[in-house]
Amino acid sequence: MTSILIADDQALVRVGLRKILEAEPETSVIGEAGDGEEAVSAARRLEPDVVLMDIRMPVLDGIEATRRIVRELPGTRVLILTTFGLDNYAYDALRAGASGFMLKDAPPEEIAAAVRIVANGEALLAPSITRAVIEEFARQSPAPPPIASHALEQLTPREREVLDLLARGMSNPEICERLVISEATAKTHVARILQKLDLRDRVQAVIYAYETGLIAPGASR
Repeated sequence: MTSILIADDQALVRVGLRKILEAEPETSVIGEAGDGEEAVSAARRLEPDVVLMDIRMPVLDGIEATRRIVRELPGTRVLILTTFGLDNYAYDALRAGASGFMLKDAPPEEIAAAVRIVANGEALLAPSITRAVIEEFARQSPAPPPIASHALEQLTPREREVLDLLARGMSNPEICERLVISEATAKTHVARILQKLDLRDRVQAVIYAYETGLIAPGASR
């Protein structure tokens, strides 16, 4: 059973999400919060598997709340709720440790599926969206100088290739086609990359690649 905490300052939104999720046989809403500070406190107390987090909330915004929850509760995943899609807060939310984001007005089946995906440890961002988010916000500031990373040195040459393709927004099937490997092998490489670099998911790997200068904004696929 996947336990869920809903954090949104609009009571009607919380009620709607609760109804959707409690209709699912494998999810249970164990708490609600009306602002970011309440979300952090509730997460500490309840230790949910997933937090549905609104970005714009009083007292403490969803980005800072996400940062604190992820830091203190590494087993809890945060799924950002947004009204505007790829808005100006998306990149900051992902950097804070969110495992993805979704629209509040998404169909019920998509919301339920999103929770399952995040609860299973996957990142909820299509490769094309991953690329769009990172490149859009990376362009807003000068590209960082390459940073020497001891962690990167732990990767095998093949893992470096996979990380490079992953950071360019490629899906596992696309990586398989480019490197002529099986999907099982691709998944194994991705899992080892995340473990060696101490990253939560694919989204964090993309951010890591940009921030260390491994990939430059605008790099072609």
